[in-house]
Amino acid sequence: MPRVIFKCPYLKGGAAQAAHLGNYVRYMATRKGAQRIAPDAAGLPATKKQREMVEQLIRDFPLSRGLFEYEDYLASPTRGNASEFITRALEDNYDSLAKKENYISYIASRPRAQRTGAHALFTGSDDPLTLSQIADEVAHHPGNVWLPIISLRREDAARLGYEDAARWRELLNSYAVEMAAAMKIPWEQFRWYAAFHDEAHHPHLHMVCYSADGKSGYLTKTGIAQIKSGLAKRIFQQDLVSLYERQTQRRDALTQEASEVMRQLTEQMKDSTLDNPRIEQLMEQLAGKLQTISGKKQYGYLKAPLKSVVDEIVDELAKDGRVAQAYDLWYELREEVLHTYKDDLPPRLPLSQQKEFKRIKNLVIQEAVRLGELSAVFAPPEPEETDEPELDSDKQYALGKAYRDGHGVEQDALMAAALFQKAAARGNDSAAYALAKLLLNGGDGLRRDIPAAVEWLKQSAEAGNQFSQYRLGKLLLQGENVSKDTAEGVRWLTASAERGNQYAQYALGKLYLLGKEIPKDGDAAVRWFTLAAAQGSEYAQYFLDHMDDFRGPSLFSCATRLLRHMSRIFQEQTPKGPARTISFTDKKLRQRIREKKIAMGHKADDYEERMQQI
Repeated sequence: MPRVIFKCPYLKGGAAQAAHLGNYVRYMATRKGAQRIAPDAAGLPATKKQREMVEQLIRDFPLSRGLFEYEDYLASPTRGNASEFITRALEDNYDSLAKKENYISYIASRPRAQRTGAHALFTGSDDPLTLSQIADEVAHHPGNVWLPIISLRREDAARLGYEDAARWRELLNSYAVEMAAAMKIPWEQFRWYAAFHDEAHHPHLHMVCYSADGKSGYLTKTGIAQIKSGLAKRIFQQDLVSLYERQTQRRDALTQEASEVMRQLTEQMKDSTLDNPRIEQLMEQLAGKLQTISGKKQYGYLKAPLKSVVDEIVDELAKDGRVAQAYDLWYELREEVLHTYKDDLPPRLPLSQQKEFKRIKNLVIQEAVRLGELSAVFAPPEPEETDEPELDSDKQYALGKAYRDGHGVEQDALMAAALFQKAAARGNDSAAYALAKLLLNGGDGLRRDIPAAVEWLKQSAEAGNQFSQYRLGKLLLQGENVSKDTAEGVRWLTASAERGNQYAQYALGKLYLLGKEIPKDGDAAVRWFTLAAAQGSEYAQYFLDHMDDFRGPSLFSCATRLLRHMSRIFQEQTPKGPARTISFTDKKLRQRIREKKIAMGHKADDYEERMQQI
């Protein structure tokens, strides 16, 4: 593939003469003899002295590794290639070997420099140039002086017409404004001179650039990249048509094949499962952490520790063979484009750090939130106090409710608690339940007292109160401010469900369906859901209608859904080709989200925050 090599060393203004490297100068002084290698000897292996000189040059001038001549030498370490590299490396680093005025004289008068008169120096102006005057001006310039070197392979120079100084002068005249901008030099202050060296294998151009005011100008790596990119586009402009004609057939075939392979891979991801215990473990950890934080649950809003968990999940997903192959294929297509204007490709990034696939991170978070919601046992609303049976014979309990709710009297939580306690002490299980609820919540002057609330719940539950049994079972299962006791919690839930409490029946159905706290039991799940649905629980009815979909809202299926999400993202990132693509209907997606929200305990028409679209 055609390439241009661009280097841009510089000398600081006012610097003393650089130290002379005796061996290099002596070798440079005899370089003519080194270039005139007999044809029958040029193909012989490089001599020991040549090899030593090459090694020394590479140590002292590491940037010489990027020269075409060095590439040729590495590919074939012959005497001819060694001589070419040594000569070019010495020339490119002459600025380190002599004063600046000597550098100007050198590039203007060295062998094979194309002359238009007494020397080969040229600039954008048609005015005659006096070499000694320019050399003196550059040598005493107070600011930085940049020394760009532009090199081509002979075959590229010949094909594109860059084999004479006039063509190079035309190029630089048209590009000088962009070079000045990249060097941060005002155009009116920009000065440049150049000389073309018509070397046999790698013709190249030497330049001298600086700011007339001695103050402006600085060149960063980004600026160097801009100059090189712009030069490459201009130099290869005429060659682009033929270049793309040669590449079109191969690229079209690659795109078609890649699109078909990508389609097959994404179909596999969409239709297959993903069995990865590490992802399941990380998803469970992430789901638990997300339930404890408020605010937006998006990657950009998470703290660093949670971001690390998300990144690890994404990189675990990337280990799946189907995802890895799709990612490799995507990268190959991307690098095919980068090759046209970059010499060295950047290292491949892990999937979690690839910005083109950052959507995957938020999909991971969405699935973790969903997992936490589906794993929550108590999704439906709490039973209202009006569901408690009235005990008209117990005036203390009735009066306590009046003070609690402010019905006919001024609301007073302390008075209500005192009345409930008197009634509960006489064995009223509904009063004990009402007192426990007040103590669990506290407020309005009443101190929160969890241990006391649990004791009153136990008393009421043991007396057969289905609401106390449900609330006590919930506390023990969730471990809210009490020691978690799954077995005891299930026992009380079952007692409440058997007494007809639809909330307990629904909770048991989800417990047996999920199999998180207790072993999975599909038949038991159906039984309890059926009983709850018969009492009007739309949540239980939803699960009955979608048992096949929700038999396993597990970590395993969560990871599998992530795989399916990724299949869509890879489809979107694949360059469009003749292969068919898969479309998704937003209406169907919204319906699925609505159904899932109902299963999570929300009304179908509520105005709670919508799940983000997948």
